[in-house]
Amino acid sequence: MNNRAGRYIKQLSGDVAYNAFIPTPLPPNPTIKFDSELINILSKADQAIGRLDGVLKSVPNHELFVAMYIKKEAVLSSQIEGTQASLSDILEKEEDVLANKTDNDVKATLNYIDAMNFGLKRLDELPLSLRLIKEIHKILVKDVRGADRYPGEFRKSQNWIGPEGCTLANAKFVPPPVHEMNESLGQLEKYMHENIRHPILVECGLIHAQFETIHPFVDGNGRIGRLLITFLLCMNEVIAEPILYLSYYFKKNRQEYYDKLMAIRTEGSWEEWLKFFLRGIIEICDNVVELSNKIIALHKKNAELVHASMPRHSNKAIELLDKIYIHPILSVNRARDLCGVSYNAAKGIIQKFVALGILTEKMDTKRNRKYIFKKYVELLNEGTELK
Repeated sequence: MNNRAGRYIKQLSGDVAYNAFIPTPLPPNPTIKFDSELINILSKADQAIGRLDGVLKSVPNHELFVAMYIKKEAVLSSQIEGTQASLSDILEKEEDVLANKTDNDVKATLNYIDAMNFGLKRLDELPLSLRLIKEIHKILVKDVRGADRYPGEFRKSQNWIGPEGCTLANAKFVPPPVHEMNESLGQLEKYMHENIRHPILVECGLIHAQFETIHPFVDGNGRIGRLLITFLLCMNEVIAEPILYLSYYFKKNRQEYYDKLMAIRTEGSWEEWLKFFLRGIIEICDNVVELSNKIIALHKKNAELVHASMPRHSNKAIELLDKIYIHPILSVNRARDLCGVSYNAAKGIIQKFVALGILTEKMDTKRNRKYIFKKYVELLNEGTELK
């Protein structure tokens, strides 16, 4: 067994013997071999990020699109962990959360959004560190699964990874015991603060894989590990906006994702993992560029409809048109508050939007009718559908 990434040590828990993995500190030794394939994929990933940054600047009110895309990422990342909430669920029930009227899966996904936004803001005042990771974890598991299992604290007992019902004895992978876990976390934090040794996209791949191997929380390791990728990209100014997430790619290629991580531990296959990781960067960048172009075309078409059909009320109508890119499911009352107009004025704009085909009335709400920006939601929904 290759020990380039670490070694297994025999442990005893009562009468149960098992092998726990102790990771070798980063960077890998021998160092990463940049063969022609890896260099080519890395170059294409850099180019894909450049295209992404370029097209994002053309998206109308791109900050609203970014906020919505964070919601999509939250849904996808949470679905990987087994939550059964779709993007439509999140959009529908966001307001209900304030009144504690939502289910656990939706709340878990909304926590992810809060954790992402908190972490991005906190990076302005605190470097990416174990302290910040614990703060983010506390938000992630608030009032949901894992809330009673050391929220915001690293585990104090052995955990393991495998199918439901498995034990330490037959687990697929056992992360390092607590003492070694704390040592590995300290080494990882030190590495994150050192001068960058590889291209930053490679560093993101190394750090994500190492974090998942250490597995320092009782629950929430996958979601925190995926958040780390975005935080690293933003912190190192690789992307101007938090718009690059790999959860869709990892979800679509879930088994290969797990297999590539395991191959690091068993064979030291860092290069094969990095190629898989960088292909994900390319695929997701291309997906977001395509989505952005569709949104630009949709906004242009709708803005022309509004200007042509509502010349006397076009200012407030355009204002609402912009707002529904972050509130694509809304009531008349919500529209009134968003635009600062009377109830009747908001109702008139919404009715016109329905007539123009911009909004569609949701037929499952009899009281406090709601309307959906259906074409926009359908664009964003790709990959979040529950099966």
